[in-house]
Amino acid sequence: MTPGETFPSGEQWTIRHGDHEAVVVQVGGGLRSYTHRGRQVLAGYPADAKCSAGRGQLLMPWPNRIRDGKYSLSGRSHQLALSEPERGNAIHGLVRWAIWSLLKRNHHDQDTITLVCRLPPQQGWEWSLDLFITYALTDEGLVVTPRAVNIGTGTAPFGVGAHPYLSVGEVSVDEVVLGIPARSLLEVDDRLLPTGLTTVDGTGLDFREPRLLGETMLDTAFTDVAPDADGRWRVTLACSPSADTPTGRAVTVWADATAYPWLQVFTGDSLPSGARRTSGVAVEPMTCAPDAFNSGDGLLLLEPRQEFTASWGITPG
Repeated sequence: MTPGETFPSGEQWTIRHGDHEAVVVQVGGGLRSYTHRGRQVLAGYPADAKCSAGRGQLLMPWPNRIRDGKYSLSGRSHQLALSEPERGNAIHGLVRWAIWSLLKRNHHDQDTITLVCRLPPQQGWEWSLDLFITYALTDEGLVVTPRAVNIGTGTAPFGVGAHPYLSVGEVSVDEVVLGIPARSLLEVDDRLLPTGLTTVDGTGLDFREPRLLGETMLDTAFTDVAPDADGRWRVTLACSPSADTPTGRAVTVWADATAYPWLQVFTGDSLPSGARRTSGVAVEPMTCAPDAFNSGDGLLLLEPRQEFTASWGITPG
């Protein structure tokens, strides 16, 4: 950024480690781009554009949707702004467009950065949280560590998610071979709100054995996700060898399976025509289910001074 120049996503901070490079932004504290050996790992967005479709954004203090923006806690009812007005929901938390500040960066260590944002009381939300996000590049890839601290006096409901769109150089997501080690998924209504949990057995949404995505449409929350021996689940994407232009590329999203028992996968079918099924697959680690402020499924209750922290990451292959 040159003096006097302003980008829609605010300040741009670049971190590097070996062949890895990522750009983190001030607006929303999100991840705008990530490259490995000069090739895009994310379907992100350019510096001169506003973030669209949640690309790389942080979803706090809840991921996904809250029905009608309404919930109750400790006998008190709350009404959030309807940030998804076309479906009448509150979606993806309160800090996607907030201004995050640079908390820590060691000028001798260019592979790590930490940002901070204070979330104050506002419409439908009466608690105070300090939110932190650390991005660190390693030999294996990118490690993302959110942290939340309740700095207020009451018990705060909390969930966290993230919204990266992964790319393996495909022309269309139809060319992606996808692996999701989940045994269950959440069925939804036409407002994409939960109606019940069901097994993936016998459905077209069973990706426990990696297979070609083809024309399968996903905007789906999965759970009962099987971890590997290290306690992390892994969702894998690879470009099909039968693609029109096979790239030989692959990428893995991983998360601590205890902290992130849910994940959402979105193939972009509802995006505008220019981006529909052509701008990556969103793989979204989540600590709780959609509408968890009402169901309580995975919802964290942070007592005063209590904190939450757990990592997830992206490994290019």
